[in-house]
Amino acid sequence: MQVQIHNPSTVWAVPPQFGAIYSHAVQTAAGPLRQLHVSGQVGVAPDGSVPPDFAGQCAAAMANVEALLADAGMGTADLVRLTCYVLRREDLPALVQARAGRWPGVRPAVTVLLVAGLVRPEFLVEIEALAQRSSRRVESAGNKKRTSDEARAVYLMRESLRRRLEWPTSP
Repeated sequence: MQVQIHNPSTVWAVPPQFGAIYSHAVQTAAGPLRQLHVSGQVGVAPDGSVPPDFAGQCAAAMANVEALLADAGMGTADLVRLTCYVLRREDLPALVQARAGRWPGVRPAVTVLLVAGLVRPEFLVEIEALAQRSSRRVESAGNKKRTSDEARAVYLMRESLRRRLEWPTSP
């Protein structure tokens, strides 16, 4: 398995005291499958500034996730998992609005947790992500090329249909 560290200049700089123990993201690859494990991104802009409000911090955290995805050659469509840590219950509707407005149609598995605090007292939100992409192309009927993800989706649909057809109608 290959491992690659992602700490691009398009996100906030990792403080020197944490450089040996922290990465913004780690990409793993096994064959054609690549996964990007994004550390919790807080509302810190690349220049180190922190917006004072939830909406600004959420936008900055989402921009950091996007920058890390781009650094790994991925996009928000590759997101398969998000975990959002939020300090205040009243900010939950703003989180939903930010996700729907900035990442429309992106539907990864999501967990949202209300927490008592984050690593710095001014932080209001932290977003952790997992993205996955396959570069493998497979041949299918009609010589149309599909990614292995598309081929897997077709396989799962066929299997689901096959199981429904074989399901007994009575016990």
